[in-house]
Amino acid sequence: MQPQEESASTQLLGHLNAAYNLARWLTRDDHDAEDIVQEAYARAYHRFSTFKGGNGRAWLLTIVRNCSYDFLKRSGTRSQDTAFDEEVHAMVTTSACDPEATLLREERAESVRNALMILPPELREILILREMEELSYGDIANTIDVPLGTVMSRLSRARDRLKQNLTSRLESERIYAGQTSTPNDPKGVN
Repeated sequence: MQPQEESASTQLLGHLNAAYNLARWLTRDDHDAEDIVQEAYARAYHRFSTFKGGNGRAWLLTIVRNCSYDFLKRSGTRSQDTAFDEEVHAMVTTSACDPEATLLREERAESVRNALMILPPELREILILREMEELSYGDIANTIDVPLGTVMSRLSRARDRLKQNLTSRLESERIYAGQTSTPNDPKGVN
């Protein structure tokens, strides 16, 4: 391997998990995400000479994002009913010492995942890039090719919508369980 090829391989492989994570959240399918990451890495490897430095992770995630949206356009898939595979995507450490706490943590994580999955792709991706991949606002702006102000407003809208999704889910669960009290009013009718 040539020194430049070795450098490209080293830098790109360091971001494999982030690339897969983004592709998986955008496509909602493990196999499609694997194909997209493979295509994105091939593109990135061949275009590595055009990389001008800076945040290699953001550069790669831009390619993954573009490949994901190209795939979604080609296949016409934008359904929201694909199941999310917790074993592949969670890094939750379960504790045998406190099964109740473990169950509660898993239920909360499932609620957040479900609320996130029903967001529109442009809101879901910005939350993934900021909260899970921890990209800066500037890197997100470069990745999704929008102005910095758009990143901030879209992130605010995404957080608001996620909160609404979670709140409405909790509300419907409480109604389904026959509770009419508010969280601050423990005297509700059961």
